[in-house]
Amino acid sequence: MSPKTARDFYRNILDTLEAAQIPVLIGGAFAQEYFTGISRDTKDLDLFLTESELKNALDALERRGYRSEITFTHWLGKAYDHDAVNFVDIIFNSGNGLCKVDESWFENAPAGEVFDRPVKFCPLEETIWQKAFIMERERYDGADIAHLLRAQSNNLDWNRLLHRFGEHWRVLLSYLTLFGYIYPAERSKIPAWVQQALGEMFCREIGRDASGENVCAGTFLSRAQFTVDVAEWGYRDLRTPELLSPQAVEQWTAAAREEGKS
Repeated sequence: MSPKTARDFYRNILDTLEAAQIPVLIGGAFAQEYFTGISRDTKDLDLFLTESELKNALDALERRGYRSEITFTHWLGKAYDHDAVNFVDIIFNSGNGLCKVDESWFENAPAGEVFDRPVKFCPLEETIWQKAFIMERERYDGADIAHLLRAQSNNLDWNRLLHRFGEHWRVLLSYLTLFGYIYPAERSKIPAWVQQALGEMFCREIGRDASGENVCAGTFLSRAQFTVDVAEWGYRDLRTPELLSPQAVEQWTAAAREEGKS
């Protein structure tokens, strides 16, 4: 299928959802280009919406003749063109269950243009938040985050970003530390107060183990690489049961095993 046909498919998807009054945000490669100017080939279009709108969106696309599915019940649906060549990802959470799409995404979404039509993009803060937890063997979004920080540090709402990471602040600190390594002449792009606040939190924990049971937060970063910790070494998976059901974890992990065989 030609790029023009793919573009037409994506436009039709957006037009269909707009006609059905279903608000969506553009993410993925198109948002990365909007924020950084970096253009890259992409096999799909990432659309973000709230979980409450998922069924309405899939029903609207089915009525238009596009096959749709809920690929993973805890975070992802898809819709395919008539030849099943191109598709859109319809995202309402993250694979690890942490980054649920809520109304504040839409309240803070910047306006732009894609496919010669007005759209809204995922907010910068949520874009970084979601990407920060993608550390698989086959995919790591660290470069995307470095480029976002380089291009948009002055436009970031740093308080919102800190709030989004919350108790997972060490993940954010790791990327800010790497930014200073990647761009040593631009370290000042990260506000000093942010680095100091995170640094103080880090210093308070030096040499101190967390109390309670042995848990593994690595499963938030990779669905596949920390299975041994849970299955054989006795660590509790922090995703369950608060964020994901055991069934959702098994489906998501099994998909990683299948992808590893291909």
